Amino acid sequence: MSTFYLDCIDSEMSLEAGTLVVRSGDRRQTVPIGLLKRLVIAAKTRLDTMLLLRLAEQGVTVVLFDPRRLERRAQVLGSAHNDVRVRLAQYRASADESRRLALAREWVAAKLRRHSSLLGMVASSRPELRGSAHAAAQRIIALQKSVSVVDNLAAMRGLEGSAAQVFFEVYQRLFAPSLGFTGRKKRPPPDPVNATLSLAYTLLHARAVQAAWTAGLDPSVGFYHEPAWGRESLACDLIEPWRPCIDRSVYGWFRSRYLEADHFKRQAGGCFLDKAGRSKFFAAFERQMAPLERALRLQCRALVRSLTEEGHASSVS
Repeated sequence: MSTFYLDCIDSEMSLEAGTLVVRSGDRRQTVPIGLLKRLVIAAKTRLDTMLLLRLAEQGVTVVLFDPRRLERRAQVLGSAHNDVRVRLAQYRASADESRRLALAREWVAAKLRRHSSLLGMVASSRPELRGSAHAAAQRIIALQKSVSVVDNLAAMRGLEGSAAQVFFEVYQRLFAPSLGFTGRKKRPPPDPVNATLSLAYTLLHARAVQAAWTAGLDPSVGFYHEPAWGRESLACDLIEPWRPCIDRSVYGWFRSRYLEADHFKRQAGGCFLDKAGRSKFFAAFERQMAPLERALRLQCRALVRSLTEEGHASSVS
């Protein structure tokens, strides 16, 4: 087990002999801390502060969600990476427009490539959408070719926005009309598909924050995404190439009826997974995350190598 989801109201967590112990009524569950990479808390609970200390020492990330709206409110990370030169190199590169543009090209091109691939799959498996899916895939491929020639980040964002519009025009047609999905909307999500996309993107973002921190990077200082109050812009950068993987998974969960409208409830002006739905979602999400988590780690390591090698070369010259 690498991720433990706590979604039981009025439970209590404590540390006993190197083990995470969760009590809820007469139930008692134990998880060895050595098996954990992260703890996700999505319900009201009580914590032993010594548990938080031990988790931090072990490098286990704690992600705290608003239990009502399933929005990430905080993320507790362990000790920072010891080599501050990584972050210094990151800060220097973040002020270099050409370096930022080069990284953005890689991430956006990968995102568009995967979205066009997903649309190609739709064209092959959904005869009634073959024409529109194929046409959308070709439009995104054309936009992908333009990625290599745009000369500023604003133009890159405009190009990516155009591709997203093309993609979601077809993507919204993949789901049953009864789900009420008419395009990407959030805060709060108005329908089951948007609720699932938002939660999955949020959890993926939290993994990117952890991967960046572990690699010695500052999750808040990005290259493609501009600095913003309270936002981990680098984590936003890192997940761009992998968003289509989430889109594909969400489509699969609803198409197979693994998730259905009955797994959702309406509250606080939006649509959210209920407890049974969250249980199914968390299990499915973890099955999908193994390759993405590895990809994020490799992505961060490659970025660190690129930044530090470049920084070393510039300091020598």
